[in-house]
Amino acid sequence: MSFRLTRRRFFGVSGVAAIGDGLYTWRIEPHWIRVTRQDMSIRNLPSHLENRTLCQISDLHVGPKVDSDYISAALQTVSNLQPDIVVITGDFMSVGSPERVEEVARVVSNLNAPPLGCFAVLGNHDYGERWSDLAIAEVLTQRLTEHGITVLRNTAHETDGLTIVGIDDMWGPNFRPLQVMSKLNTDEAQVVLCHNPDAVDGAVWGSYRGWILSGHTHGGQCKPPFLSPPLLPVLNKRYTSGAFDLHDGRTLYINRGLGHLLRVRFNTRPEITLFRLIRETE
Repeated sequence: MSFRLTRRRFFGVSGVAAIGDGLYTWRIEPHWIRVTRQDMSIRNLPSHLENRTLCQISDLHVGPKVDSDYISAALQTVSNLQPDIVVITGDFMSVGSPERVEEVARVVSNLNAPPLGCFAVLGNHDYGERWSDLAIAEVLTQRLTEHGITVLRNTAHETDGLTIVGIDDMWGPNFRPLQVMSKLNTDEAQVVLCHNPDAVDGAVWGSYRGWILSGHTHGGQCKPPFLSPPLLPVLNKRYTSGAFDLHDGRTLYINRGLGHLLRVRFNTRPEITLFRLIRETE
């Protein structure tokens, strides 16, 4: 039996395909987490840290657009991976308020304390309305601290021979990278956390050579095949997601995040990144 594709049938098939794509981008991919495994070579990494793991998550965006149960389950997935270190690169919440901070606190209680600590930086949304509310950021920092998360605000923390450096968000009111970068001993093993990847292009890095972990972009949330995402909240449109060699001894990694501002993703699945620490060789 032959099948003749009439104009009516063509538009009918196209309509069904469009509905299917819409349901996928709205109902499936926003909660379809990918665990990305990546080696991280670090200068002067202590031998006892070789093959240990560091897990990065980002952009939880706890708020009215993101299902808290989904984020809680994602954090349980992180715990099940049993990483030695966890880092969270900002935007814990959207629509900042005291009530939202308490919701963040309930959600992060699902994350088990890793052996070598959990560290975080703040993102622009963690500063509330217009990304300028210092008071709400302080309340959030306090509640995260109470849950065992060390929030690094232009400061550094050494854990078992690895220094975790945290730079505050460049769109927020507390972006002071030189406050910490100027004091680093770059002969030590180090990893830098910085929410917005645009910060890597600033003249603040001195002699730092190593990894910089960021979030912020969500991978663009919707990425057409073989093309760049049409909407990216960064000046440098090269910074989408994944690893970027900055050609000066620094490597940028942009995590696609777990949450979203709009519940839609296409070709940019939410991400948990599990790094295997290895010693950099000359």
